[in-house]
Amino acid sequence: MNESILNFLKALKENNNREWFLQNKGQYQQARAELETFVNELIPVIRNFDPSIDLISAKDCIFRIYRDVRFSPNKAPYKSNMGAFIARGGKNSPMAGYYVHFEPGGSFLAGGVYMPQPDVLKISRQEIHYNYDEFRRIIDNEKFRKVFGQMDDENKLKTGPKDFPKDFPGIEYLKFKSYSVVHYVGDEKVTASAYLNYAGEVFLTLYPLNAFFNRLFI
Repeated sequence: MNESILNFLKALKENNNREWFLQNKGQYQQARAELETFVNELIPVIRNFDPSIDLISAKDCIFRIYRDVRFSPNKAPYKSNMGAFIARGGKNSPMAGYYVHFEPGGSFLAGGVYMPQPDVLKISRQEIHYNYDEFRRIIDNEKFRKVFGQMDDENKLKTGPKDFPKDFPGIEYLKFKSYSVVHYVGDEKVTASAYLNYAGEVFLTLYPLNAFFNRLFI
C-alpha cells in the first residue's frame, strides 16, 4: 500500500524538472491513482465517527502537485509531497478537518484548524474563550497527548489579541493563529497494509478537537 506514492516522490525530489516529469508521467499517474484509492477508502472510515463529512471523493480533497513559483525563490515546479484534506466541502473548506501527507521520511497525519481566514480565526478564539475548560479537556486528554503531543503554534502572536481579556487563563492559546496538531509516521508504517486502519484510529483521536470547532459552522 502507498509504495508507488513514496517511490515516485523519491525520484521526483532528485529530478524536480518539467522534462523528467513529462517523461515519467505514467509513474506520477500511478502514484496519483494509489493516493486516490487510499483517500476514497479513508473518507468513509472518518465519516463513521464524524457526521460532518459529506459525500466528497478523493478528487475533492487531493492537492495539486504543481507549485506556485511566482513569488518563491524556489523555482522547482513540483511539490516533493502529496496530500489530501478531508473536510466538508473538500480541500478548500474553512472547517476543521483531517490531513494526510505523504513524503519520504516525512509523512504525517494532521488536522484541526490550520491557518484560517481572519473571520474563522476570530470565532475559533471566541469558542476557546467561552468554553476553555472543555477545550483543555480535549487537548490534555491522555490519549490525545500521546498521539499528538502538546498543541503549540510557532507563529503565534507575541501579545494577546484585542477584544479578549488579558487576564484570561488561556490567553496563550488565544495568541495562536492555527489550532492544528500533527502525528508523524515512518515510511514502513505508511506502506504497511494496516495503514488505513491506523490513520482511522489517529483521526478518531483527533475528532473531539474538530467537533469542538466545527459546531461553529452548524
